[in-house]
Amino acid sequence: MAEPEIIFLMGPTASGKSDLALALAQPLPVEIISVDSAMVYRGLDIGTAKPAPALRAGVPHHLIDICDAAEVYSAGRFRNDALALINEIVARGRVPLLVGGTGLYFRSLQQGIARLPAADPAVRARIEEEAMAAGWAALHDQLREVDPEAAARIHATDPQRIQRALEVYRLTGRSLSSHLAEQGAAPLAGRIHKFVLNFSDRNRLHDRIAVRFQAMLDQGLLEEARALYQRGDLQSTHPSMRLVGYRQCWQYLSGEMRLKQLPDKGIAATRQLARRQLTWLRQEPGARWLEAGEAGNLDKVLKSLQLTPI
Repeated sequence: MAEPEIIFLMGPTASGKSDLALALAQPLPVEIISVDSAMVYRGLDIGTAKPAPALRAGVPHHLIDICDAAEVYSAGRFRNDALALINEIVARGRVPLLVGGTGLYFRSLQQGIARLPAADPAVRARIEEEAMAAGWAALHDQLREVDPEAAARIHATDPQRIQRALEVYRLTGRSLSSHLAEQGAAPLAGRIHKFVLNFSDRNRLHDRIAVRFQAMLDQGLLEEARALYQRGDLQSTHPSMRLVGYRQCWQYLSGEMRLKQLPDKGIAATRQLARRQLTWLRQEPGARWLEAGEAGNLDKVLKSLQLTPI
């Protein structure tokens, strides 16, 4: 039996992945699987740049709006969900097209994932208290002492991953990196075609991020975040509320930031996210890099794939 064809379309935020994915869905029998740690949450629409419902109705999309904002969605859960979907899509005679910028999800799907301890609320609370007293940069320094490999990979402004790496170390006495070296599942089977969209001129990506974030504010991002803030069951520590854009809105709503600071803070945080995403993507073996925004990208991908059109 022939190996299934699987397409990865990766790239930093604002690189145009969704547009190219929808273009690919015209000539090819694909179904789209979102590889995005933000789009899984219901009620977070504007700030995650979810494809419009009409577009999702025209082309099957998966792993969008599957979680409440109070839930925690992990790389392990993503892997299980994505593997099941890939099998279902292939069984229908169609091609899975995985689209997104969450590098950890792509890696866990391809290589398996280590068996890590479950989150411990007490340990997390202590780490949060330390961060409030000393700052996340100090916690990042602490991580560098116990897990230099993870500290090199995790940015000092990424509190969620700093917290998780320290939590694993404190719970097990072993670094997160040593756990990740012991993958706990078989690698993904199939012929994987990898494409990365990116602007070779970083200023073009930065400009696009700035325009898009301002557009999100104009479309009602703050009002969307306010509705989540007013629910009463969400805290700034929930993963959904740490997402870029929502975190800055929360800081304004809680009085930590002035309104006029919100656009600049959100744009800066989005640019940092893009840098972290590119760090992951540069480690992807066998990926073909495409210049974002070029008119010929669809033809380049189709020529490289050599799959049977619809």
